[in-house]
Amino acid sequence: MKLHEQGLLLRVFIGESDKYHGRPLYEVIVHKAKELELAGATVLRGISGFGARSKLHSSKFLRLSSDLPLIVEIVDSEEYINRLLPFLDEAVTDGLITLEKVQVIKYASGAPNGD
Repeated sequence: MKLHEQGLLLRVFIGESDKYHGRPLYEVIVHKAKELELAGATVLRGISGFGARSKLHSSKFLRLSSDLPLIVEIVDSEEYINRLLPFLDEAVTDGLITLEKVQVIKYASGAPNGD
């Protein structure tokens, strides 16, 4: 079945080494989204990028600990995205958060347990 409804795409641009209470920030965001019953979350790891401080982060440079750019993407209804925003306001101290309207065409699991 195809859906044709409006949703929001939330993107959180952070660094791989960003932490929240000692845990990787991207991991905490994903767990919080699950706790709040959002539709799903995906973490994408960039190979190169820079942010507000213009410090270049790239996988080309060999180093013991890397800080590659990460993007956490979540698509859901405005109601559900709004559940997560207060937490992000607190947890993301260095990064970028964007929202854009999207047209959801299909949302299907295919798995009996919903994963």
